[in-house]
Amino acid sequence: MNKIAVFPGTFDPVTRGHEAIVRKALLLFDQVVVAIGENSTKSAAFPLEKRLQWLKQVFSDSPAVQVETYAGLTVDYCLARGASFIIRGLRSALDFEYEKHIGLTNRILQPSVETVFFLAAPEHIAINATLVREIIRNGGDASLFIPEGLTLE
Repeated sequence: MNKIAVFPGTFDPVTRGHEAIVRKALLLFDQVVVAIGENSTKSAAFPLEKRLQWLKQVFSDSPAVQVETYAGLTVDYCLARGASFIIRGLRSALDFEYEKHIGLTNRILQPSVETVFFLAAPEHIAINATLVREIIRNGGDASLFIPEGLTLE
């Protein structure tokens, strides 16, 4: 039986931190589904098609990574995908507190799906998509924060 994990997010845009978490997860899981979810509390700065394209480009060297979109509850998507794990990256204690509550709620909704936390590498702790979007909006160079070789056009 394949161990399948889902890494949900908006990936608006994809960052080096996102990439590193997926590559770490590949050490534990047979397949990682990077799933762009619709988030009713966020409006995306970049179109869905662009985010799909970027993620597929970043992981084009990894056949064990699939990039998809989904709507609805993440645990329902996991069940439909045959995934038993949700991947979340942690940069700080604040991230842990936030993600812990979501993970516990997901466990109540679907006990067969477990949340697995990966610690961000020290060089990625300061990176988040919100800051990268602000750098881009203000004409700054975001290349230090996005996956190597990716251009956000």
